[in-house]
Amino acid sequence: MEINIVKGVHDVYDDEARAYSKIEDLMKSIADLFAYSEVRSPVLEHSEVFSRGVGESSDIVRKEMYDFLDKGGRSLTLRPEFTAGIMRLIIFNKLYATNELPLKLYYCGPVFRYERPQLGRYRQFNQFGIESVGHDSLYNDLEVIVLAYSILQSLGLENVKLVINSLGDKESRDNYREALKGYFAKYIDNMCPDCKQRFETNPLRILDCKVKEDQEICKGAPKITDYLSPASKERFNKILESLSALQIPYDVDDGLVRGLDYYSECVFEFHYVSKTGNNYGAIGAGGHYGSLMKELGGPDLPGVGFSLGIERIYSVLKDDNLLPDDIRNEVVAYIMPMSDDVRTYALDVANCLRMSGYRVDMCYDNTKLGNMFKRAEKKFAQYAIIIGEDEFKNQSVVVKDLKTQNQENVSLDNLIDYFDDIFGNDECECGCHCHDDDEECHCHDHECHCHDKD
Repeated sequence: MEINIVKGVHDVYDDEARAYSKIEDLMKSIADLFAYSEVRSPVLEHSEVFSRGVGESSDIVRKEMYDFLDKGGRSLTLRPEFTAGIMRLIIFNKLYATNELPLKLYYCGPVFRYERPQLGRYRQFNQFGIESVGHDSLYNDLEVIVLAYSILQSLGLENVKLVINSLGDKESRDNYREALKGYFAKYIDNMCPDCKQRFETNPLRILDCKVKEDQEICKGAPKITDYLSPASKERFNKILESLSALQIPYDVDDGLVRGLDYYSECVFEFHYVSKTGNNYGAIGAGGHYGSLMKELGGPDLPGVGFSLGIERIYSVLKDDNLLPDDIRNEVVAYIMPMSDDVRTYALDVANCLRMSGYRVDMCYDNTKLGNMFKRAEKKFAQYAIIIGEDEFKNQSVVVKDLKTQNQENVSLDNLIDYFDDIFGNDECECGCHCHDDDEECHCHDHECHCHDKD
């Protein structure tokens, strides 16, 4: 019986896996520049973390969570999103009491949602995101938007469309909910079952309905901007003014409510259409939340965050030919032992190069030299290192440039310096260039004395 892959998930390997790592590394490096620190929350949480945190009326809780009972009868859930779990992490570890606020955290990892697979969207997918918790300043919200926009720009994406709205404070949302119930009351009997349930639990969710007929009804609904409190209106206007000053283009969409119940005040999405015409919709999104931590049993601290879908970002970059140039699975050198007798020595040579930062592979079986050169070509190796009995006896290797076909014998003692000279890696760990003057240096042995004479 053939074992097939589970519907809605996908295997990631070769260039795609390397591209994911490059994308994630760039995201992490930019978050680090904004003084964010990494956290890693469990994939498994108690189900109430999400039912209480994300909200009972959200589609994630109602339809998309992978819930199960463990052997002790406890209801557990594969995380469908990160934010609620990060709040649980903060509360459980009392980070709010032991660290300066705001807590500035970033994460990266898989999430699980039972939804219809579509372009760049899977049932198991990866998210990168950040959470800034403990400060209510609108400039904190603004910095988070700038951080997300900076990542997308650094990936090479042009014409990213920031779509933004305000859901206001509690007073604003309470007034708006009543207005929506009054408007939808005359239509609700003819709307979809989801809208009927949302009408009772959270009428804001109706605005997020995907049924075409219901979307037409929603076009005539009251606008949240007409119900914002003076404080919320002033906060939102200042954010828009700052975005303009920072030259970040945006569109205000008063129908944007996001799919999670914990949002308040500013919410936003980043939309993108690739150069090939594929409309990816939202490739990242986020917003401000006011009472999420309190809802989960912690202190009443506000926060703001966003997440970006790695699969969708990868698909966009692939569509627009923007994937990193260095994702090809190439090696600096492919080592070719000519017999079993020299294979241990060859492994020692490989490890010396690896510990000096060079990506190296080697042949482990007995095959002809011609076959080894074919393998080196398939691995996009720049150099071949050939080791026979003579090289073993002389503690040397033959290095062959696979592009020019030039080769020379290099002693093992000089091999690292040989490649450092080729690749311009002659700067010592201490930051000096003692090799430029042919001085003896022990930098690689962590015994550099280059500055002793200063």
